[in-house]
Amino acid sequence: MKKSNLNNGTHYINPYLGGVLMGLLMIVTIFISGRELGISGAVKDTVVEAAHIISPTAAKAHPYYGQYIKEGRSPMDSWLVFEVLGVFIGAFLSGIIFKRVRKPFVEHGPNITSRRRLLVALIGGILWGFGTRLGRGCTSGAALSGSSTFSFGGVMVMLLIFASAYLFAWLFRKLWT
Repeated sequence: MKKSNLNNGTHYINPYLGGVLMGLLMIVTIFISGRELGISGAVKDTVVEAAHIISPTAAKAHPYYGQYIKEGRSPMDSWLVFEVLGVFIGAFLSGIIFKRVRKPFVEHGPNITSRRRLLVALIGGILWGFGTRLGRGCTSGAALSGSSTFSFGGVMVMLLIFASAYLFAWLFRKLWT
């Protein structure tokens, strides 16, 4: 496996090989579990479990949280939670192996402060969270899962994701530069 040499000597997997591996992983995941990969389900399970720990009665009575709380079964039993933990652990190990782990800092352009960058990221994260629940999944999961099953909607979602990403990148680049 040849590694690309990008970012001042930092090693990353070849993007074409990574794409093929993601496709194979998607096929195996659908075959084994009957379900696609996705991060938003793990976030939902974690939030439901946190609400249930903080106030079990209120969480069970809540119209959204209550539908995911079953007696004798925790939302944290979901394999998606372990998938996300594995992604974080794998990324951290990769960072250690290839010496990309360093002291945390806030990346930002010259015309924006660290504080404003964090605020914009927080707002974006909150909007992403609401959007994933309204859209029944995150954008990358919808594109990967829909495309891997040759769903017309999935292919359209992927095309619209890329089109809107280019549009929003053009609109919001002033926050970075």
